[in-house]
Amino acid sequence: MKIHNSFVIIILSILSFSCGSNQNKQKKYFSINTEDNKTKFMLGETIKANIINAQNIKIDSVTFLLDNKKVASKKDFSYEEKIDNEKLGNHILTAQVFYDGNIDTISKKVAFLNNISPKLYSYKIIAEYPHDKEAFTQGLEFFGDTLYESTGKKGMSSLRKLNYKTGEVLVKIDIAKEYFAEGITIMNDKIFQLTWTSKEGFIYNLSTLEKTGSFAYNQSKEGWGLCNNGNKIYKSDGTEKIWILDPNTLAEEDYIEVTTNKGVKSRFNELEWVDGKIYANTWQKDGIAIINPDSGALEAVINLSGLRKKVTQHEKLDVLNGIAYNKDTKRLFVTGKNWDKLFEIEVIKKP
Repeated sequence: MKIHNSFVIIILSILSFSCGSNQNKQKKYFSINTEDNKTKFMLGETIKANIINAQNIKIDSVTFLLDNKKVASKKDFSYEEKIDNEKLGNHILTAQVFYDGNIDTISKKVAFLNNISPKLYSYKIIAEYPHDKEAFTQGLEFFGDTLYESTGKKGMSSLRKLNYKTGEVLVKIDIAKEYFAEGITIMNDKIFQLTWTSKEGFIYNLSTLEKTGSFAYNQSKEGWGLCNNGNKIYKSDGTEKIWILDPNTLAEEDYIEVTTNKGVKSRFNELEWVDGKIYANTWQKDGIAIINPDSGALEAVINLSGLRKKVTQHEKLDVLNGIAYNKDTKRLFVTGKNWDKLFEIEVIKKP
């Protein structure tokens, strides 16, 4: 009898728990519908959305939000807005439907794309300089006429100060073997260096290359490339996002998403700030993407195919990576992982 009673109690407990769980799982009575069921919209187009109310429930009001920011809605509980000043990339359109004292919150993923296809540029080699072919180049940046370089791979990572004309390594700081170093940028007499998957970056004194601090990545999971515009630092992490960092706290305050007229792009590696634009290597691609730092639009691509054939071919030879802009001479320099040459190039812009 005791066994029977215990069994009944267990069954009742399970039923009671199940009922309680179902009560917390509110059924969604509504959904968001976009015109022609589109999820991708180009700049200049108008996004139109309305609420699907299959059960004809009386709706009191609807609040629409785009990325948690309230946007205007019409009296018929619809939403219509021309895509003009919004950042490109992925967005979440949310609707809060108020009915009979309840709130149903529903959402739909949409993407805003550029309305112009990227331009295609070519290049001309101005000069060639020697470069250490043992350097697995991850970051490259000028300060004045001096070139700084970050090299990767665990046990081989380093921070270097170079004479770019001779290829001589003036100073070399070895990074602890557990780290895989990535991109660098120079700002406020400091060098900021990323690591790949350790979720940690390092800070160095520009003059001495002495390590003075470190920083965490916060929201992003990996470190790929860095650049800055004198006020903010930009950081790529291998995804479609380029994060915007506060230079004092290194906190990730915002981001852009790199986007063409076809879709949202990713895998941007080494970064460089050039005359108001972000220049970015794309991992495993022989080119440089030119990105609008305000909207995320990928405005042009510099086709550098064939450049790798101009360096010594060997078994360690790897992909194009490393962009440095000399602000004084207005020249662009590029190299690659384990390349024995640094190229000074002129970008040929086609109309």
